[in-house]
Amino acid sequence: MADELDVRDVAAALRVSMGLLLRRLRQVGVPGELTVPETSALARLDRNGPAASSELARSEQISPQSMGATLSALEARGLVTRDPDARDGRRVVLSVTEAGRQLLRDKRDARTEHLARALAAGFTREELDLLMTAAPLLERLAQGI
Repeated sequence: MADELDVRDVAAALRVSMGLLLRRLRQVGVPGELTVPETSALARLDRNGPAASSELARSEQISPQSMGATLSALEARGLVTRDPDARDGRRVVLSVTEAGRQLLRDKRDARTEHLARALAAGFTREELDLLMTAAPLLERLAQGI
C-alpha cells in the first residue's frame, strides 16, 4: 500500500508541476501567433504528412466544420496548401508549406529559448544535470499515457 501511495504522490506532483510548466510555455508569444486549433492542425500535418480535412478533424476530435474553418485560416495565411490526392484525384489533401514549417520552428525555438533563460538564471549545474537525466524518463512517461 505504501508503494501505491508513493506512486500516486509522484503522479500528483508531476501533474501539477508539468501542468504549470506547459501553461507558462504556452504563454510565450511569437510573432504571427496561431490559435490552439491552428497550431495543433499545423503541427499534426508537419509530423504526419499530408491529410484530408476529415482525417484531421477525427484526429483532433473536432467537427469537420470547425476543422474546415481552421484549415481555411491557415491556407489564407499561406501556411498550408490544398492539392489533389495523388492516389485519388477526387480527394483533397492539405500539406504544410515552408512558411508553415518556419512558423512552427519559430514557435518551438521561442519556447526553448524562454525555457533556457529560466534554467540559466535559476538552476545550479547539479540541478541541470538532474533535469537532463529526468527528461528521457518524462518522455517515456508521456509515451506510456
